[in-house]
Amino acid sequence: MRVTKEKLHQLIAQKLERAGLLNEHATVVADVLVHADARGVHSHGAMRVDYYAERIAKGGITIEPNFHFEKTGPATATFDGDNGVGHVAAKLAMEEAIEMAKESGAAVVGVKHIAHSGALSYFVKQAADAGMIGISVCQSDPMVVPFGGAAPYYGTNPIAFAAPGKQEPLIFDMATTVQAWGKILHARSKNEAIPEGWAVDQDGNSTTDAHAVQALLPIAGAKGYGLMMMVDVLSGILLGLPFGKHVSSMYDDLTAGRNLGQLHIVINPEFFTSLAAFKDRIAQTMEELQAIQPAPGFDQVYYPGQPNTITEASYEQDGIEIVDDIYNYLISDTIHFDQYGNKDPFAT
Repeated sequence: MRVTKEKLHQLIAQKLERAGLLNEHATVVADVLVHADARGVHSHGAMRVDYYAERIAKGGITIEPNFHFEKTGPATATFDGDNGVGHVAAKLAMEEAIEMAKESGAAVVGVKHIAHSGALSYFVKQAADAGMIGISVCQSDPMVVPFGGAAPYYGTNPIAFAAPGKQEPLIFDMATTVQAWGKILHARSKNEAIPEGWAVDQDGNSTTDAHAVQALLPIAGAKGYGLMMMVDVLSGILLGLPFGKHVSSMYDDLTAGRNLGQLHIVINPEFFTSLAAFKDRIAQTMEELQAIQPAPGFDQVYYPGQPNTITEASYEQDGIEIVDDIYNYLISDTIHFDQYGNKDPFAT
């Protein structure tokens, strides 16, 4: 099923409003989800609406949150999201960070007490669109085995980076696992197998059955393990929030707030070089990477994030592809109350 960005945005916002979310907040969430779907990251797009709607309807998200922004130093601040939708809190916090970086050259803003905030690439793109470098990290459910371990401790703990270029920004967004949990969910929704090395079953053995997954694997073994620890420290411990295996499960209790954390770092290139020179060199980097001779089995070298940019251009012309079941849910009047709550996340 293919739909235009505008139609998908309308359907998502309407469904979230039906669940009880304020129009202005539903619009922002739809912005973030459509951004993800348009870039081909369907694991963080419309497929999340059913879960969000159930959590909103059950009271697990503060409908009218009391957001509180507090500067704690010349280039540091916190943004308390009052367990409102994370997409809105993270967007507003990034806006504050950008304004701070205009004055001080850099800003670090901790976003705390929020719900799931979606694809981090959306927020770092805010910084790039403002002529800034953006970095964002956030904690997530404990569902990854540590290197050498057989039980989950950390989450997929993603990292995103963006920098302004001449024609388009350079955007990179990744989980610190071999693959994001949402990609497992996407494979399940399409009843597709997953590649070897993404995840393990209940016995700790590698599995290609998306429905048998009981834990994910860190990227590059011990190196990915170290990165997810770093993200957990920056977005959890640093902000005085639950950390590691103590981070709340997405599905444990949909009537309660999740108290998640996220950290934005914004750097103003003009405090180091001219913005024009910076953009020129980003563009040159992109061009030089693409000009490298591809290795056997590859048609081209892409700069990080370029495949998503290509997908976005394709979807802009032909419409965004989403699973039929998700589209049928979006156009229905249904709000589920028994799909996700109090369930084993690996069984959902």
